[in-house]
Amino acid sequence: MTSLFQDYEPGDFYDEMFSSPGVVRPHYRMLLERAEALTVDDFNRKRQIAERSYLNQGITFTVYNDKQEGTERIFPFDLVPRIIPGDEWRHIEQGLKQRLNALNAFLHDIYHEQRIVKEGVIPQEIIRSAKHFRPEFMGFDVPRNIYIHVCGTDLIRDRDGRYLVLEDNARCPSGVSYVLESRMTMKRVFPQLFARYGVRPVDRYAQDLVDVLHHVAPASAAGDPTTVLLSPGIHNAAYFEHSFLARSMGIEIVTGADLLVQNDRVFMKTTKGLKPVHVIYRRIDDDFLDPKVFRPDSLLGVPGLVEAYRKGNVSLANSIGTGVADDKVVYYYVPAMIKFYLGEEAILPNVETFLSAVESDRKYILDNLGNLVVKSANESGGYGMLIGPQATTGEIARFRQMIEADPRNFVAQPVISLSRSPAWCDGSMQGRHIDLRPFILCGEEVRIIPGGLTRVAMREGSLVVNSSQGGGSKDTWVLDGATESC
Repeated sequence: MTSLFQDYEPGDFYDEMFSSPGVVRPHYRMLLERAEALTVDDFNRKRQIAERSYLNQGITFTVYNDKQEGTERIFPFDLVPRIIPGDEWRHIEQGLKQRLNALNAFLHDIYHEQRIVKEGVIPQEIIRSAKHFRPEFMGFDVPRNIYIHVCGTDLIRDRDGRYLVLEDNARCPSGVSYVLESRMTMKRVFPQLFARYGVRPVDRYAQDLVDVLHHVAPASAAGDPTTVLLSPGIHNAAYFEHSFLARSMGIEIVTGADLLVQNDRVFMKTTKGLKPVHVIYRRIDDDFLDPKVFRPDSLLGVPGLVEAYRKGNVSLANSIGTGVADDKVVYYYVPAMIKFYLGEEAILPNVETFLSAVESDRKYILDNLGNLVVKSANESGGYGMLIGPQATTGEIARFRQMIEADPRNFVAQPVISLSRSPAWCDGSMQGRHIDLRPFILCGEEVRIIPGGLTRVAMREGSLVVNSSQGGGSKDTWVLDGATESC
């Protein structure tokens, strides 16, 4: 064993690299062999190269405190990649495609016939009370019948190594820029190892996204659609990603002030006058899109945008109303959706989930708060969550009151022992919990970036991988068939 890994302990978890102490999994053998040739000083020099690369590229995110004051930070990056064999990835791909097809079918249904409600699969009240359900779009046909064009579905592995779906992000999923930048960094730091492994590329993502957006462009674009990325602006936590993606796709990044609507058509203000806009890849939630329809105090959106969308003069990705699929209560029903719309069993199962809106589940949750993970139905980024075994008596009491006051807004899950991967922390290689966010694109066909964002809970013992809560990331290597036995 190399000095980098000689003291590494997989622990009582599913470890991605080691099946037991000192026993490396087959697809990590080459990585371990390469590590054996490195001293700690060598490894630290490579870490410094990677950190400088991130610093020079301005790869940052913003963390907000209780007063909503933002602090910009460099995104933590760990040099030990997460490696996924090709056959394992094919299973993940099949499950993600199945899930996205079911979610798009569900969204079309609830904004039209609502068969899934009428046949008793999902209670009407669950849909009606969903925070992001948009009843004003009932009967509206979205372009090409695609609601979710970009989806980030979070996966975890349990103690047995099974992949489970933790949640779906169907509004404005973020993080793909870190996937692309991490890959470029790893190619610079470990060029020979990367080439030997035969890692599947991720650099087509930007073009694949452009293809998706062009696929849903209105007929008025006449084969040459103008596409823009609509961002809240430079103070948004994900602005680095917005600018990175716009640059990678070769499109303009705009804010609401850069657009206007005339005669139910959208235009971009330029130095040469107004330019028609046909497709908007929006990174703004529904509530802020159009002050004439949603929040009247919004300064981020474009007055009249919704009417232009209704008239078919502009396309939006993702479509308005997709947020109902983000709801963690609705998540509970996705396996039933797959069965209802596709006639299939879920390839990737959900984590076991309890609904506090259901009386028997609520009693169980309240009796076991100290042993469960409780989540608010519409929070993200690790906020609005209670991890029972790590919570104080006061935190548990506060969540008890919130659940009793608003049962619809909470779900609970058992504490899953997320898989771990080696990460360089405090001068040694230590096990840290991880998850995986693959990015799924739905246009003429469903395409999935090989790998996705592996997020790492950099704090010892932590199960929270979100960057806003101190998490970092790893490059995710999906192997082609020729290298699975490495």
